[in-house]
Amino acid sequence: MKLMHVGDLHLGKSLGDFDLTEDQEYLLDQLLDIVEKQSVDAVLIAGDVYDKSIPSEAATRMLDYFLSRLAKNQVYVFIVSGNHDSDERLNYGSDLFETNHIYISTKFDGDLYKQTLKIGGEEADIYLLPFVKASQVRHFLPEAKIESYDDAVRAILERTKIDESRNNILVAHQFVMGKSEDPKLSGSESLGTQSVGTVEKIGYDCFDVFDYVALGHIHSPQQVGRREVRYSGSPLKYSLSEVDNEKSVSLITLYGKGEIEIELVPIKPMRNMRHLKGRMNDLLDSANITAPEDFIYATLTDEEMISDAMGIFQQVYPNTVKIDYDNSHTREIEQVDISRIAENRSFAELIRDFYRQIYSCEISEEEMDVMRTVAREAGVLHEAD
Repeated sequence: MKLMHVGDLHLGKSLGDFDLTEDQEYLLDQLLDIVEKQSVDAVLIAGDVYDKSIPSEAATRMLDYFLSRLAKNQVYVFIVSGNHDSDERLNYGSDLFETNHIYISTKFDGDLYKQTLKIGGEEADIYLLPFVKASQVRHFLPEAKIESYDDAVRAILERTKIDESRNNILVAHQFVMGKSEDPKLSGSESLGTQSVGTVEKIGYDCFDVFDYVALGHIHSPQQVGRREVRYSGSPLKYSLSEVDNEKSVSLITLYGKGEIEIELVPIKPMRNMRHLKGRMNDLLDSANITAPEDFIYATLTDEEMISDAMGIFQQVYPNTVKIDYDNSHTREIEQVDISRIAENRSFAELIRDFYRQIYSCEISEEEMDVMRTVAREAGVLHEAD
């Protein structure tokens, strides 16, 4: 029995001003190709199917295309919702989908969703745990002591009768941590002391009863605690922090209870994401230009600000997403104590210092008037200032 684990498709996502529809369509075709070539029996999709709770027409069309192709090829599909998904929209048509072996769980209703997958003479119990909050679980399990996400997930699993003699697979969208360290983060997720992307930490040991745990939410592919508890990661690079990620999908082969093989199949994007750093003239020298259609984040080390740097860069790299600077001026700004910078100083003094550090010259009175006007409109400067 062979399963493919993917997650965090974020269909409908854009990258800066760039529409990723074409890139995501290319990705879905690549996933379908892997399913066919590897003779995959079932696809596990671990949440954040859409990028927004109200998905675009293009996003819903892409999901419809993907699921229809899988159904046509008689591939089973198991989907849970993520924190980016709308429960109602992702769940729409789920009863009809089940007739085509597409199983969707978007909201915890008191019981952990389960389907038994039968392929030939082999069987596996597939459990679906959508993104849940502690408050949702308290509603259905009022007798349980639930103060955190970890408590909530453990309460759900303790209440579920799981036959440990069978192959048990869980698909979940949560922030799961190892014994001594958190998973490596990327994308838009930011780590606090107890949560990431509004999702609190859950200990991986609560999943010990499962032979494989297909996780979604973290964009970097990795195992957590043990090799059978995995984040597939997002199949495309969606932020600068993912630029060095090697994107892949997980193929899980079950040979019998306790016998599992995990293979990472690389994914090649239609357009890669790269981070270039150096002087503009060097970066745009014809001898140094490669793959001009890639998505580019550029860090310029030129000491002087370059007028219309984005326009110039996009003549060579049309899909340049962002340009910033790393030079003596920006490093000087980074070392400034922001908490004390405004003490006993007027608006004009602050603006003049800022302008001087960025442009190495004095601001004109005409430019200062513009800054005052903008500051008044924003409500940070009063008429008397």
